[in-house]
Amino acid sequence: MVNLAKLESRLNYTFNNSDLLIEALTHKSFKKPYNNERLEFLGDAVLNLIVGEYLYKKFPKSDEGALSKMRASLVNEKSFMEFAHLIDLGNYIFISTAEENNKGREKPSLLSNAFEAIMGAIYLEVGIKKVKEIIHDLLDESYEQIDLSTLFKDYKTALQELTQAKYGVTPEYKLVRSFGPDHKKEFEIVVYINSKEFAKAKGKSKKSAQQKAAKITLDILSKEE
Repeated sequence: MVNLAKLESRLNYTFNNSDLLIEALTHKSFKKPYNNERLEFLGDAVLNLIVGEYLYKKFPKSDEGALSKMRASLVNEKSFMEFAHLIDLGNYIFISTAEENNKGREKPSLLSNAFEAIMGAIYLEVGIKKVKEIIHDLLDESYEQIDLSTLFKDYKTALQELTQAKYGVTPEYKLVRSFGPDHKKEFEIVVYINSKEFAKAKGKSKKSAQQKAAKITLDILSKEE
């Protein structure tokens, strides 16, 4: 049996009912009398509410349309997969051998669903306050800044389009190092074009560091023109 204490430590929450945690981690392929689909359903509703409230309070002057766009960019499979990576959730999911061989632990949908289920399970045990604490911490860890301009600016895509047009190649991102305690880890990324180093940046997540490095590289390339 996998040691779930490490996962609980990363969440900063210890389950009173270990069976509930196991259910939240059990994919339907594992062929048990239970799986995490019902908890996923609950977790999805809880996360929509928490992120909606977070944005409502953070942006008092934003209208419903802007708030909806921001929530959609944060409450989705990609975002929840990032959160799952931050707590190493893939290491703890119970899946079938066939799913394991099919790289199930890396599948965005499987990771996202398990993350929702975990949040649903915590909500059932102790209510929304603890889930809110966890989500606020993960948002702080994943995003340097949350607003319309940063959420919808994709510097990586812009850089890729530019380098493909200009050089016929795509940028390469390499992790130089990660540092800091598990609950506050930072990452340093270098971006290369044609094996040449262009920029280096740090962030609270690999995604954040990559976006920063891409932006710096775009600035450098624009000055060369």
